[in-house]
Amino acid sequence: MLCQFTVKNYKSIRDEMTFDMQAAAISEHEDKVIEDKDGEQFLPVSAIYGPNGGGKSNVLEALHTLVTKVLRPLYATGDGEERIFLQKKIIIEPFAFSEETKKEPTEFEIFFRTAMAEYRYILHVKRDVVVYERLDRVKLDTGRRSALFERDEKIDLKGVFSKLKISDELSSTLPLLSYLGITYKKNEVVKDVLDWFEYGINFLNYGNPIIELHMAVSNSNEVKQLMLDMIQEMDLDIVDFRVVKDENDRIDVYTKHRIEDYEAELNLLEESSGTKKLFGLMPFIAVSLLRGTVLVIDELDAKIHPILLRHIIMMFNNMDINKKNAQLIFTSHDLSTMNSEVFRRDEIWFVAKGNAQNSKLYSLVEFKNEKGESVRKDAKFDKQYLEGKYGADPYLRRIIDWGKVNA
Repeated sequence: MLCQFTVKNYKSIRDEMTFDMQAAAISEHEDKVIEDKDGEQFLPVSAIYGPNGGGKSNVLEALHTLVTKVLRPLYATGDGEERIFLQKKIIIEPFAFSEETKKEPTEFEIFFRTAMAEYRYILHVKRDVVVYERLDRVKLDTGRRSALFERDEKIDLKGVFSKLKISDELSSTLPLLSYLGITYKKNEVVKDVLDWFEYGINFLNYGNPIIELHMAVSNSNEVKQLMLDMIQEMDLDIVDFRVVKDENDRIDVYTKHRIEDYEAELNLLEESSGTKKLFGLMPFIAVSLLRGTVLVIDELDAKIHPILLRHIIMMFNNMDINKKNAQLIFTSHDLSTMNSEVFRRDEIWFVAKGNAQNSKLYSLVEFKNEKGESVRKDAKFDKQYLEGKYGADPYLRRIIDWGKVNA
């Protein structure tokens, strides 16, 4: 489960910004929050809105970059097609419109939870060189806090890591967390942390059809059945699908349609762009809901009908369906779902650029107008957003008046 993510000096993000999945103390949709075993509450869904070029994709990309920086060394020598993106060198670009920030590191901080503990991981990177790193944890059953390691000018292993040995030749570009994953992969705490990075959060990249197709042909009967259930809920005439793999590992997906008493099969490539996109999307949704993972999607609404978009959001918001505490985080331009029936105010986020081309991020629940008034929970969110009342006008690249945002 993702609790909170903070980034500073990354692409269009100059100043520190924090994306928070902890539920605010507000009264709407109190039954649509994730309550962990220690009583802490978290959001199952968050949507980021804003104009094109405002930087909303960079928020998700920053999170993806952190995860990739940690995982890449574990897969650097692999040849698996599905992990090819992890084998590329990561160069982290700082905020470009300032000579000062170009010389400063990019800073990441993430809080996340596993079944065992809540972890805080900090990583500061100057292009590809690690300049600072820290890992702490809180055990959920006892509430006990402990530092695990800190890397500054020297490496200090603490607590349960104090007896581990670190090579004197540790590369400056290699995160210590990655090194521990390579060297001590059977260590219970190391495995718990890196399992979350590898399996606890997933990023859907619509620009990679190979990954989408491989996901769409999951061999899991459980995933396939949930996909078929979703298709039925969406009132499509697809009643089944099958996968064919030839001797060259080339994959074809065939969909079976039923119109009254007549059945016909189509190759997925013959389907509409919306159906192909849906097949690329549904396996990720099914896996997230079945396993309780974080699913991050840029432009979820692209090629998806608004009714289908609403249905997907409501599956994560419905705790009878979302029994494993899955989370969905996405960017969107679609305003048909931006209303109080679908979202809590703390689930709606805005990103737009200031006068110095720096992106700003804030949630609807923290926004205040010039009179210091908060947005009412029964307000017409979509209408007020279109009117530019939330500072991130959908038709402008820059923020209208940052004095309206409660900084």
